[in-house]
Amino acid sequence: MTSGNHSTVTVFIIAGLTEKPELQLPLLFLLLGVYVITVMCNMGKITLIGLTSHLHTPMYYFLSSLSFIDLCLSTVITPKMLVSFVTENTISYLECITQLYFFLIFAIAECHMLAAMAYDRYVAICRPLLYNIIMSPQVCLYLIFGVYIIGLVCASAHTGCIFRVHFCKFDVINHYFCDLLSLLNLSCSSTYVNELLILIFSTFNILAPSLTILGSYVFIVASILCIQSTEGRSKAFSTCSSHILAVVIFYGSAAFMYLQPSSVSSMDQGKVSSVFYTIVVPMLNPLIYSLRNKDVTVALKKMLEKRTFL
Repeated sequence: MTSGNHSTVTVFIIAGLTEKPELQLPLLFLLLGVYVITVMCNMGKITLIGLTSHLHTPMYYFLSSLSFIDLCLSTVITPKMLVSFVTENTISYLECITQLYFFLIFAIAECHMLAAMAYDRYVAICRPLLYNIIMSPQVCLYLIFGVYIIGLVCASAHTGCIFRVHFCKFDVINHYFCDLLSLLNLSCSSTYVNELLILIFSTFNILAPSLTILGSYVFIVASILCIQSTEGRSKAFSTCSSHILAVVIFYGSAAFMYLQPSSVSSMDQGKVSSVFYTIVVPMLNPLIYSLRNKDVTVALKKMLEKRTFL
């Protein structure tokens, strides 16, 4: 990593979420509580789906995978961030690259998992008679496997190119985790290749899922409008409402982060926005799908009743 008069950086300092001392302790307890709820809800959702036979359908396989992604995404970010509230948050070069790698895997995977779930809802509403054929267990497995492959490929490419970047002089990451753009801002060598990769993969990872989700819901809305009864329309819409809410929250907060103008003030706003989609959204997703899903609430009540009798 050393070239000319460039000094190799082996340790980074993470600026953290805020520098105001009076906010450190409240944020520590707030975000710790959020993380505990995130772990419990997502682990609970995965366990419930795994132990309940009538939930062994494509929709719930996707929900289980989404919970796993949310759990991992939050775990990659939150524990290290909580440390910054009680001590100076330093991170070694290799630890920083590792955090970046796994963050990219699960953030990208979540984008495509939401798209796969939109396609599942399209088939369920627009092709109900062929649902079991189109969304067979094998197809479902391929879609889930493909989501993780995309995340692994994109994350590996970004991380591999980071190793060619020289870091010197400035070692403070103006974020609460090792984000790709924040790391590249510290570079004292050319980042042209890295920026080109960001452009290519961001276009793909935003455009492909967005078009899949948008296209699916265009056909879904058209099919719902063709349903004669109000009860039928309401039932069809209710099967999609949770997914729509999850998509709006995730893509809305991510867009607010990455579409902000480049300024010091927008960086602070960007940190708040990124807290939302990396920490708060993983907590909200299992709650959204549980509270708005009768099958899940019924299965949970039965499981709790069995445990009570035991």
